[in-house]
Amino acid sequence: MEYINLGKTGLKVSRICLGCMTYGEPLRGAHPWSLPEDISRPFFAKALEAGINFFDTANVYSDGTSEEFLGRAMKDLARRDEVVIATKVHGRMRADANGGGLSRKAIFTEIDASLSRLGMDYVDLYQIHRWDNNTPIEETLEALHDVVKSGKARYIGASSMYAWQFSKALYLAEQHGWTRFVSMQNHYNLLYREEEREMLGLCADQGIGVIPWSPLARGRLTRDWNEATERSETDAFGKTLYVPQDQEIVEAVSRIAAARGISRAQVSLAWMLSKPTISSPIIGASKIGHLEDAVAAVDLKLDASEIQELEAPYVPHRIAGFS
Repeated sequence: MEYINLGKTGLKVSRICLGCMTYGEPLRGAHPWSLPEDISRPFFAKALEAGINFFDTANVYSDGTSEEFLGRAMKDLARRDEVVIATKVHGRMRADANGGGLSRKAIFTEIDASLSRLGMDYVDLYQIHRWDNNTPIEETLEALHDVVKSGKARYIGASSMYAWQFSKALYLAEQHGWTRFVSMQNHYNLLYREEEREMLGLCADQGIGVIPWSPLARGRLTRDWNEATERSETDAFGKTLYVPQDQEIVEAVSRIAAARGISRAQVSLAWMLSKPTISSPIIGASKIGHLEDAVAAVDLKLDASEIQELEAPYVPHRIAGFS
């Protein structure tokens, strides 16, 4: 495994991050395809064995049970100081008026709830899951600053939003002397490259670590275009992200994988890891082979002609993943 500084911080993370949305009680929350705890545990063990030290979850994943699974696994399988734990805040956790969002009240409530579920005193990276149009960003930034100063988070990060919003947040934090975002967790893969227009350039300029979600386009880059899975059949959000023209890219991935005798996942992740702005793609794994492919991709180098073949069919997409 290779390790890289997250943005311009001194925090070193593995080039692959294990996303934990796959792990949680399947009857809790919106993910009926998630894996229960006894089936999830070997994935955490395999990731640690492979040298992955970076794990990402969120308070809303399977109604908090993803955080519970991750916390118990880390307690049993790793030393706390040797792993980098990231979670997120924004989604609705309760039906009452203050049960979601990025108000000071919500952030203070949810960091404590996340730490309780994780069984930890702090998280390494506390991220806003989305932009909150109903709360002044100044209120959110000051609350996050206070979370860091209280010792409950080491760093803060952001997720999918417009580049102007992220730029505003970075400017305000600097202006007020508040803790600055160090990472951007955005929607980016071979099928969705709209982030290249502004966000990735902003992150490169500002020294922000980029940790994309859905680097395999919810599995579309790993299988034939018309092949369905249990998750794809029940993932209403995923059905809104991609377009029929993306099939040409999927076919290009398939050709290169076949020529090299490797998996499509390895090709797709190697393409992403070749981009200098990318720190650590967040991969989902519901089979041990998914983890093995991700780790193998770290050492895979594509040549210029292969990258051109993968990128040439791309067509512009409507903005997706910000809500």
